[in-house]
Amino acid sequence: MRKYIYKRLLAIIPVVICLTIIVFLIIHLVPGNPILLMFGYEPDPVQVEAIKELYGLDKPLYQQYFHWISNIIRFDWGKSIHLKEPVWGLIKERLPRTFVLCILGIGLSLLIAIPSGILSAVKHNTFTDLNITTFTLILISIPSFWLGIILVILFAVFIPIFPPGGYIPPEKGLWGSIVSITLPVVVIAAALAASTTRLLRSSLLEVLNEDYIMLARTKGNPNNRVLFIHALRNAFIPVFTTVSMQVAYLLGGEVVIERVFSFPGMGLLLISAIEKRDYPVIQGTILAFTLIVVFVNLITDVLYAAIDPRIKYD
Repeated sequence: MRKYIYKRLLAIIPVVICLTIIVFLIIHLVPGNPILLMFGYEPDPVQVEAIKELYGLDKPLYQQYFHWISNIIRFDWGKSIHLKEPVWGLIKERLPRTFVLCILGIGLSLLIAIPSGILSAVKHNTFTDLNITTFTLILISIPSFWLGIILVILFAVFIPIFPPGGYIPPEKGLWGSIVSITLPVVVIAAALAASTTRLLRSSLLEVLNEDYIMLARTKGNPNNRVLFIHALRNAFIPVFTTVSMQVAYLLGGEVVIERVFSFPGMGLLLISAIEKRDYPVIQGTILAFTLIVVFVNLITDVLYAAIDPRIKYD
């Protein structure tokens, strides 16, 4: 296991380097100029040259890239062109908020999906199964931004229970903080719960038809033991894979949801940086997303062996 982890960690290095090159080139080839956005379309040439020199924008692209990477290695993520703040400070401030939103959304989705998926599989081809399947299909078909807007109209305008957007830090009031993130958490959980329910249902139905399940029943094991001890553990492996990818995706920034609810997380930071062509912030946030996805994949592979003892890493 330790040898496998070392190999995966070494494999991460070229992956991250390739992604940083691709992202760097795409960002700088996209039309738009942060200097023009900062000073307008008739800027003072002296100020323009000073800003370019300050942020290294007057150098060739390859020099800008190596300068950025060398600073990253020294844990210097650069400074925002528009916000005039260190990029790492912005990420360190926004990432915990996105992390809380992600964990609460996935936690709520699992609380709904696991019993729903089990019930749908156990009651296969019954009215209950049909209702659950239909409802999950509807939730999957609804775009997240549309569901978010509908919830804002219902529970922030017509029935003003929750705020329409924004974020209240826990230090300014725990209850206010919970209320401020309730609607985005519900929107995240809705789509995830629907997809996870359908995946768990299909996976569990497949496992319940395996020979070892029939053998366990033949030996006289109670149905609950067969379901929860023998079947569910194996059926949960593809679900675990999907949930881990959801964690990576959501930690990478719930861009649409954060924009709808004006939630100051990583996704909103990235959108704002793209609109203003704030190269250091774009590069820093995407690098953070890349590292999150890569390490979540590594942790997922390692945890496979804990879920299923048959999986070995030699």
